[in-house]
Amino acid sequence: MTSLTSLTAGGGCAAKYSAARLEELLKGFVPVEAENLLVGLSPADDAAVYKLDDDRALVFTVDFFPPLVDDPAVFGRIAATNALNDVFAMGGVPLLALSIAAFPESLPTDVVGSVFAAAAEQVRAAGAILAGGHTIRDEEPKYGLAVVGTVHPDGIWPKSGARPGDALFLTKPLGTGLVLAADGKQLAADGDFAASIEAMTTLNAEAANVLRPFSPHAVTDVTGFGLFGHAHEMAERSGVRIVLEQLPALGGALEAARAGIRTGGDPRNREFAPIEADGAPEELLALGYDAQTAGGLLISLPSDKALSLQAEFRARGLFLARVGSVVGGSGVTLAFE
Repeated sequence: MTSLTSLTAGGGCAAKYSAARLEELLKGFVPVEAENLLVGLSPADDAAVYKLDDDRALVFTVDFFPPLVDDPAVFGRIAATNALNDVFAMGGVPLLALSIAAFPESLPTDVVGSVFAAAAEQVRAAGAILAGGHTIRDEEPKYGLAVVGTVHPDGIWPKSGARPGDALFLTKPLGTGLVLAADGKQLAADGDFAASIEAMTTLNAEAANVLRPFSPHAVTDVTGFGLFGHAHEMAERSGVRIVLEQLPALGGALEAARAGIRTGGDPRNREFAPIEADGAPEELLALGYDAQTAGGLLISLPSDKALSLQAEFRARGLFLARVGSVVGGSGVTLAFE
């Protein structure tokens, strides 16, 4: 089998541009004012949202990256999941997707075909249609999707709406980057690697469906900036302080961190999102800064809804961890007992 990861310097969401540099790049760049542009760059979110009428708005996003695994079908599913999840993170439902692809002409056509076929299958699983795309020649493979979805204008989930008194939840454990890096060094157990792949190929559709009736104040999906980076964004844009009290980890993730394994996104995420973490073990910091690919939803909702939300997730056999709370102030704090 062709080794896709041997053709790239870094894959998955760890390949994201530095969040700090991206903020600087986009500073002052605001689209032409449009009354119906409900979510754009001021502030930026997981996707853009454009109002069509009183009952419908379009959610539009794009996401692509180099391979993080060698199996082309698994790569296609992960890349598709990561892009589709942006729509779910806004409270929307995917409708249509287009492939964004770059591959060396030297790659066998069946390898490229496996990426496309797996992505198309995942798009169908999300209830959408893969309707075409654009492919160019590039020595470093890259794949992803542009996705259009729909949402009710009153049902948008911004990352900027967290309020003091909210409870914070996460719908997937952390550590995909650490486990994959450990596997690359042949230090990950087969079961840990398989669990990481399962997490990255699980759409956030079912979690979003359960969450929707609870009208959360703020939601974002945890991807390349790590939990700490995305919590930093939520806190800063909501004008609140986020207190993290526990970090759920995939099997093997903390062991990889203790062994000194780090991913390429780790130093960039630490630069972007400094946190108050006096006395926190370094392996927990590495877990929180680890660049996730197709991660779970980070949810902020009124604390009086917390027990009901947990019960609904438990009844459906879905993962949910209460990771902290929202208080007055600013920044992100770790407060482990």
